[in-house]
Amino acid sequence: MKPPIVNIDGLPRCAWPGQDPLYVAYHDTEWGVPEYDDRALYEKLMLDGFQAGLSWITILRKRDNFRRAFDGFEPAVIARYGKRKVEALMRDEGIVRNRAKIEGAVASARAYLAVMEKGPGFSKLLWDFLDGRPRINHFRSRGQIPAETPVSRAMSKELARRGFKFCGPTIVYAFMQATGMVNDHVVACHRHAVLAQPAARR
Repeated sequence: MKPPIVNIDGLPRCAWPGQDPLYVAYHDTEWGVPEYDDRALYEKLMLDGFQAGLSWITILRKRDNFRRAFDGFEPAVIARYGKRKVEALMRDEGIVRNRAKIEGAVASARAYLAVMEKGPGFSKLLWDFLDGRPRINHFRSRGQIPAETPVSRAMSKELARRGFKFCGPTIVYAFMQATGMVNDHVVACHRHAVLAQPAARR
């Protein structure tokens, strides 16, 4: 088993953030923390969609630019984007300029509004796949962590059925990890035990 990365502060961590300060801060304060806010979940799913084919650190470094360019990821605003706005986003060097992903974010905003207005609500729709509670895994190495699961495949299928884009099962599982639907910090990481506590789960 490969030992976890130990930073200069002496804390053992998952290996994937390396020593990058931005990545380490994200690992320590955001990744794996249960998120129940509807809009925040929409933002994270969109950013994971933009990550497809790229590394997450690339998106993380551009996240503030994304928030500026996409009006704070307010679905009601994004749902009204037309061709002119899409073309403006295609010229924005601060984000990932991929037309399919940009147009996918617009389609997903419209799907989100439908879920909020006529369905169970976005957070409830997603968390109901896990009975409202995070799943605590106990992986000892990164190699044991799956790229997708039956739950991520089922969630992906439901999101696609409702009109969401860039929500394949691998993207959805990365989204589940990031939003604390599963605790996939390796057991030797200092964050695993913290997030496994009942008080940290909501």
